[in-house]
Amino acid sequence: MNAPRTEARTARLTAHEAHQRLEHERSTRLTQLKAIDEAGPDEAEQLMSAQRDTIERVLKEIDAAFARVQDRSYGVCQGCSTRIPVERLEILPYTRFCVPCQRNTA
Repeated sequence: MNAPRTEARTARLTAHEAHQRLEHERSTRLTQLKAIDEAGPDEAEQLMSAQRDTIERVLKEIDAAFARVQDRSYGVCQGCSTRIPVERLEILPYTRFCVPCQRNTA
């Protein structure tokens, strides 16, 4: 009746799909940065500083993922050179590693 989701999807995201997911991630992070910038100076300054650093790091990862889309290396693990499963890219579209390689780099 219903095919499992992995069978219904192709083996990889199209460049257009990847671009849309990355744009969404970028927009979300920029909105978060704007909210931090608009917060008062006394509102958990240390937490906001750490959050800002994390958001800026993720934005760099997103920009790097856009470059991988352009050079057609998007979706290829930078650790083992295998295809990153499309399900992982749907969840974390800017990832550079498959799950086993990510565990090894952590």
